[in-house]
Amino acid sequence: MAEHTVITPLPGTFYRKASPESDNFVEVGAQVSAETVIGLIEVMKQFSELTAGTAGRLSAFLVEDGDPIEPGQVIATLDDA
Repeated sequence: MAEHTVITPLPGTFYRKASPESDNFVEVGAQVSAETVIGLIEVMKQFSELTAGTAGRLSAFLVEDGDPIEPGQVIATLDDA
């Protein structure tokens, strides 16, 4: 079973949901497609969607909701399963 990483291209703040009242975009253990939004990156009040980039099962988030992130940082991991 191969493991894939989701890497952020942007610096900013990572959010797992669209608003404080919303549910998370996706939970650990969920099957995702390459286009599945797993979170948002906020840079100076502008939000960009972060997608899984490949199909698989979301195995872990390596950052928490609201954490600052840097370009090239691994945000999540996916399994082929």
